[in-house]
Amino acid sequence: MTEKRCAWCLGSPGYIAYHDDEWGRPVHDDRVFFEFLVLEGAQAGLSWSTILAKRENYRRAFADFDPAKVARFTPAKVAKLLADPGIVRNRLKVAGTVRNAKAFLAVQEEFGSFDAYVWRFVAGRPIRNRPRSQKEVPATSPESDALSRDLKKRGFTFVGSTIVYAFLQATGLVDDHIAGCPAKPKARA
Repeated sequence: MTEKRCAWCLGSPGYIAYHDDEWGRPVHDDRVFFEFLVLEGAQAGLSWSTILAKRENYRRAFADFDPAKVARFTPAKVAKLLADPGIVRNRLKVAGTVRNAKAFLAVQEEFGSFDAYVWRFVAGRPIRNRPRSQKEVPATSPESDALSRDLKKRGFTFVGSTIVYAFLQATGLVDDHIAGCPAKPKARA
């Protein structure tokens, strides 16, 4: 089979690098999980390329995605962030990030880590889908539905099933690289 990248990543060199080096690779680092919760929530209603272009600004603005630090952001800090052109200046999304940081810490407290919590939703192993084209990649799944419901119950915001499915893809709990994609490890293609 001829190698062909997933079509969604072909828009820019940054997109290709993200696709090839990060997307769909299993994550076990709580800071990275928090980063993708923040970024996927910020992306709601926008293009991923917009968020990817602002990623470094998000790292700066949100304490390198340290949930303990973000959970301590004050209303004054939120107001300052709303004036920062380097991030998406949406009051609900910025305040939601602080709220999510607090909920994230509660999950860590209960389960020992966010990693231990989230991998339960895929029985501890990545779901290896084998789509032949982007048309075969779903927007949600039973796992994203279940995780979305549980996150909402725990006080998270901007965690609808579609956002959560993108989170699962980004963090490698779901592998949706198309068949023949060079970023899909050969053993899984």
